[in-house]
Amino acid sequence: MWDKPTQRRLAAVLAADIAGYTRLMEQDTDGTVAAWHDARANVIDPQITAHAGRIVKHTGDGFLAEFPTVQDAVKCAVAMQEGLVGSTLDFRMGVNLGDIIDDGEDIHGEGVNVAARLEGLAERGGICVSGDVFNQVRNRIDAKFDDKGEQEVKHVSAPIHVYAIRLEAATISHLDSAAVTDKPSIAVLPFDNLSGDPEQAYFADGMAEEVITALSHYRWFFVIARNSSFTYKGRAVDARQVGQELGVRYLLEGSVRKAGNRIRVTAQLIDARTGNHIWAERYDRELNDIFALQDEITESIVATVEPELGAIEREQARRKLPENLDAWGSYQRGLWHLYGDRSRDGLAEARRLFQRACDLDPEFATAYAELAWTHTLDITRGFADARNASLGQASVAAEKAVALDARDPVARFALGRVHVLRHEYEEAIAEMEAALSLNSNFDRAYYGLGMALLYGGRPEESIPQFEQAIRLNPRSPLLWHYFYTLARAYFNMGRDEKALAWSGKANQQPNAPYWSFAVAAAALGHLNRIDEAGKMLTEVRNRKADFSANSITSTVGPYGPHSGAGRIIEGLRKAGLPEA
Repeated sequence: MWDKPTQRRLAAVLAADIAGYTRLMEQDTDGTVAAWHDARANVIDPQITAHAGRIVKHTGDGFLAEFPTVQDAVKCAVAMQEGLVGSTLDFRMGVNLGDIIDDGEDIHGEGVNVAARLEGLAERGGICVSGDVFNQVRNRIDAKFDDKGEQEVKHVSAPIHVYAIRLEAATISHLDSAAVTDKPSIAVLPFDNLSGDPEQAYFADGMAEEVITALSHYRWFFVIARNSSFTYKGRAVDARQVGQELGVRYLLEGSVRKAGNRIRVTAQLIDARTGNHIWAERYDRELNDIFALQDEITESIVATVEPELGAIEREQARRKLPENLDAWGSYQRGLWHLYGDRSRDGLAEARRLFQRACDLDPEFATAYAELAWTHTLDITRGFADARNASLGQASVAAEKAVALDARDPVARFALGRVHVLRHEYEEAIAEMEAALSLNSNFDRAYYGLGMALLYGGRPEESIPQFEQAIRLNPRSPLLWHYFYTLARAYFNMGRDEKALAWSGKANQQPNAPYWSFAVAAAALGHLNRIDEAGKMLTEVRNRKADFSANSITSTVGPYGPHSGAGRIIEGLRKAGLPEA
């Protein structure tokens, strides 16, 4: 038992922590620790001493201090925040006047609890004070206060009247600025168990853990670790507050409810900056094989969340002025052009933006990977003036991407595409399989594996790969191409009815090019449905006025002897394609 004397008294308490500390530590542990030590040595400790305070304890990502007067505590908080401007760390501070219990080693009580809650209400780089503190200092220090009204906070029975100190010297916080330029970030919160059955808690936790693991395989966004996001388990949370505390743009939350042998899982994607819901879905399943069920639902959630985030990031980059784009913004804007404009100029602009991203961040492996893809697309779209030159540029960029990050599945995909165009199909298969070993939910890698098998003369084996790409990402901007290559696989096998059906799905996509209509026309030609084939050929020419047999040779031929170009041309001739 504790037998040392304790002292109860009224005290001014200052609580502070580093906003987004977990994210900073996961991104740069050594740099964050060094910045924290610098802040203590150069600003925090000297200012606390200068204002007659004492640090009661450090809390890993913050500290608790006590002052003889409220005026000293507030002046110290203001001086520290002004001294920390320009630091890579953003501190939030709360100041309270209240009863504490001093046991000689630590301080406890409502006075401390309220100070901690006030700190949690403060903005990055900001200070919140209680109504009692405001009444004591409002005419004694040169500061402006914003009245935040009565606030309900955890573990404090009565509402607290909160005031925020307006710091004239405050600048945009480091993390807010980073949120604009860094890769997007997401936290997966623990799924709520709504079953009333405590034994189902393991399933809810398992769902969240599986989603965290699956999302972590995507290298283009940052996923908060389980140990951090699970600190919110069992707590009613505000999305914006959690976003601030973890330093993330997006949150994924969900719930699990079991009734009999059926289970319902819900998931919601939230913009943590606004609290707005971006996407929500419900999954109702029979509870048979619990692990297979977790895998199925995880796959479905991730297959939706990843493209949703990608679409948002591309749209945000599109709206920015080009001169304001950083490496990440240039990369996302490049993707927007890559997916949205298949013209020669559109592809050239995508390539320029990817190159800019590489120039701004020479370690950006994924940007090099997409740069490589633009060069391979120059060849397959018939834009390349010199095939070997474009293939050489693609090879250099793809190999650079893999050298920078061999665990980036996009880099392995890009190198695999180069191998396909070199007709090195076994090497291409190996690269695509490597990409899938790094991220089993990467739809483009399944598509790439299908391409390697198709053009390597194994069309039947390619079909499940294309089907898996479609299943994993039914909203992909490349969906038309997944349908199209599946049609090509059936076409090369001589299964023209199936080829016609899948090319028809490709043609229904808003961004479908002339190629998929050409395959449909060729399939109709081989089926001797000549009138329909002629009408489809007209659709092709409406999209490419100079379409000819050379168009097929230049876009399909580069894939090698098993491309099926000859059979496509034969079917188109039946449809009425002239020789010239």
